[in-house]
Amino acid sequence: MKPFDLQVNGYAGTDFCSSTLNAEQLNLACRALADDGMDGVLATFITDDFDSLLAKLSNLVRLREEDELARRVIAGFHVEGPFLNPAPGYIGAHQPEHVRSACVEDAQAILEAGAGLVKLLTLAPEQDSEATVTKFLVEQGVVVSAGHCDPSLDQLKAAIDGGLIMVTHFGNGCPVELPRHDNVLQRFLSLREDLWFCFIADGAHVDFYALKNYLNLVGVDRSIMTTDAISAATLGPGIHRISGLPVEVDADGVARRPGSVNLAGSTLTVPVMIRNLSEELGLNDGEIISLVDLNPRVALGV
Repeated sequence: MKPFDLQVNGYAGTDFCSSTLNAEQLNLACRALADDGMDGVLATFITDDFDSLLAKLSNLVRLREEDELARRVIAGFHVEGPFLNPAPGYIGAHQPEHVRSACVEDAQAILEAGAGLVKLLTLAPEQDSEATVTKFLVEQGVVVSAGHCDPSLDQLKAAIDGGLIMVTHFGNGCPVELPRHDNVLQRFLSLREDLWFCFIADGAHVDFYALKNYLNLVGVDRSIMTTDAISAATLGPGIHRISGLPVEVDADGVARRPGSVNLAGSTLTVPVMIRNLSEELGLNDGEIISLVDLNPRVALGV
């Protein structure tokens, strides 16, 4: 098994989307990821002031190029935002003041700052008029995923027609309370044959019994497990950071903005995730390999 994680914001005290990320911190995180058996990850950047986001992308490009281990562990970048839905609940732990509507000019700037390493971009389909940016990104070889969003069924279908193929951390990035039937989760599930579904298998983002239900409905062959790990992964309770902002990790390892109910990434590691899939969900080795190794690679085309 060679685990590949599509969403890693940081690890072992290192925040990939810190404005002060340095070579020593990057190497420390990559060594810890390699020690935990990771074959590859997408370093993930969340919504930020746009110029700051571009600077962070450029900085990691440079640091990665100078570090052989980082080039091996970090297979590319996942940019989560800034084209998200800023409404409370949907925006989650992202900063709504930095959200913007999608446009090709901004998308091009992100790709240029990423120097060919942006492999995945999460956006809200309702922020992408006529799926223009989705189509542009797909033409550039970038996988487009829906997240932190509340598109209508027609908007979601248009995005899929434009090339969107994935759902980021399904079951999250939406309000705790939703209409019983007419909600974004049901819309995604109604189009499940056209989408990859990513799940955070920590028991906090999605209860294990609910995750089992989703896997039964979507199918292991269309599902991907990710950690959405932040710098607090492997460190235990306390105050940590993501994109320069404080995150409080409780005794159960659940990360939230201080004083907020919103989850802010996770402290999950892949070894723990694999154990959860086996012990909590009763999956066999072949199913687990598909979820943490084969499927993410197929979805990315790597």
